[in-house]
Amino acid sequence: MPTPERTSREAILAAGRKLLEVDGLAGLTMQAVADRVGVKAPSLYKRVRNRDELVRLIAESTINDLGEQLRMAAEEQSDAPARVAALAVAFRAFAHRFPAGFHLIFAPGSANTRPSHEAIVASSAPMLEVAAALAGPERALDAARTLTAWANGFISMELAGAFNLGGDVDEAFTFGIRTLTSALHAREGAPM
Repeated sequence: MPTPERTSREAILAAGRKLLEVDGLAGLTMQAVADRVGVKAPSLYKRVRNRDELVRLIAESTINDLGEQLRMAAEEQSDAPARVAALAVAFRAFAHRFPAGFHLIFAPGSANTRPSHEAIVASSAPMLEVAAALAGPERALDAARTLTAWANGFISMELAGAFNLGGDVDEAFTFGIRTLTSALHAREGAPM
């Protein structure tokens, strides 16, 4: 009679994401995940090949979750500037809720631990769509990269406690959204 399955890949990833947020990437070990899901570490290898694959799967789960949050935020707005603002706010809220996961998907890492190209493309779709509506299809990728780079930089600095000059950080974020939206908005006859 086969041994009953004591855990699933979904349970392993959920436990791994929680551990990542609590203990950081260094604390994300096969043993720690096994302890969380209530099995012995060798049992994890039935579902996940090794730690690199575990990190990659957690990065993919995180980026898929982010992509879904962005998709839902974009659907709630009708015009491009409002959708940009909604995406930026959702992006920031996600980073505050999952700072270690946010860092994982945007930090450099080995090819073995990076999310798949397919996951990255799927999670980027909401930003690319709004960027196309804002800056035009021919500049969509450029606009999406600009928006993402600004938001990532702003949020990374915010999470690191690097805004030390005073002022209202929420107001600065809103200012940045408005400024970028205005700058990227396609204007009829404007030189590119």
